[in-house]
Amino acid sequence: MRREASILHLDLDAFFAAVEQRDKPSLRGRPVVVGGVGGRGVVATASYEARAYGARSAMSTAEARRRCPAGTAFLGGRFAAYRRTSDVVMGLLRELSPLVEPASLDEAYVDLAAGEGHDLSAEGVTAIGTSLKQRIAEATGGVTGSVGIGTSKLMAKIGSDLDKPNGLVIVPPGTELDVLHPLPVTRLGGVGPATAERLHQVGVKTVADLAAKSLTDLVTLAGRAHGSGLYALARAEDDRAVVADREAKSVSAEETFERDLTDLDVLGREIDAMAGRVGGRLRASAFTGRTVTLKLRRYDFTTLTRSQTLAQPTDDARLIASTARRLLADAGTAGGLRLLGVGVSGLSIYAQGDLFAQEDEGAPAVLTADAELPAPVEAQPPSPAETRWWPGQDVRHDELGPGWVWGRGLGRVTVRFEGPLTAPGPVRTLAADDPALQPADPPDWRMPE
Repeated sequence: MRREASILHLDLDAFFAAVEQRDKPSLRGRPVVVGGVGGRGVVATASYEARAYGARSAMSTAEARRRCPAGTAFLGGRFAAYRRTSDVVMGLLRELSPLVEPASLDEAYVDLAAGEGHDLSAEGVTAIGTSLKQRIAEATGGVTGSVGIGTSKLMAKIGSDLDKPNGLVIVPPGTELDVLHPLPVTRLGGVGPATAERLHQVGVKTVADLAAKSLTDLVTLAGRAHGSGLYALARAEDDRAVVADREAKSVSAEETFERDLTDLDVLGREIDAMAGRVGGRLRASAFTGRTVTLKLRRYDFTTLTRSQTLAQPTDDARLIASTARRLLADAGTAGGLRLLGVGVSGLSIYAQGDLFAQEDEGAPAVLTADAELPAPVEAQPPSPAETRWWPGQDVRHDELGPGWVWGRGLGRVTVRFEGPLTAPGPVRTLAADDPALQPADPPDWRMPE
């Protein structure tokens, strides 16, 4: 670890939902859920108003609909708008230091020691964090971020999560264990549901509990690589460098088992859990991938991989899991498996609509965001004209101007005509094939000079 708190971690607050609320004034202060709007959709981001009702990332959209009240806006995403806002934020971070490592659209590490003229005392980095948060809010039209600054990537990321939203936490040198040890062990990177369950079974619930375990105990429990990593993190030992503009080539997860496994049902459940983590990381990083890879280590330590390239890129955990299950069935489990991994490669930025597509084609994506709109129509196949519209989409009407799609159904599309610099606007229902209505680029949130 460093002698001074010089690594900064920024995590933008409920980023996708915050951008939607910025660009859609009628949704400010109201529950907003961004993600797949179809019957098999998954939540990408929930606003803090929606989180109060239990909606959260990676939850099925159907479950989020059950939890959230009437008036919650369920929107497909607008990647171009998120990318544009992210680029502004990353530009501000690069003014602080040439070493900026984006982890996703809404998250990045900054090496302040590589910048010029920074005061790295506790007072100095506090001033840096305070100024950065203010500049981000001003430059993005009100999107906020939480900042953590510490002696390592681990402590900076822990700090940014301790006081959300819009928080600032400095972890001074020498206080790392005081901050880290009371936290749930799930706060550590690499402790997913399967690992957490195994740790809970041996009485490990906090990071302090984990630190009390010997290296031998953790290697036995989680395997040599994973166990050694947990042993180090529980002691705040993290010497990872900030790597500028690192480009991900793949996203993967793996588990080492306490005993060799042969049962396909058990292994299938492990695949499902790992695919869920991989899919979540893909969505958080705004990537999709075309190649699903299964890694197997047999009882005799021989390791092999099996891959399948899909027709279209995906971040759907269910598709990743089903593909990996087929690969496992083909490879077999003879003699037992001691390690299993699931990965996705061939990554690319997802095209608008990949993550947020209307997945259940038998039901129109009708949005009920307030009492001005009629109740949802009964599910029926959308007309060809309807399929070009999705909730949240930016549009422009030749006479009525810019707006966004509120919902569709029965051959009609409902649009709210407003933008980031207007008051909440009127709602109009138009024919889905209205020639005056066209898709549009995301609106500009910046005041004209």
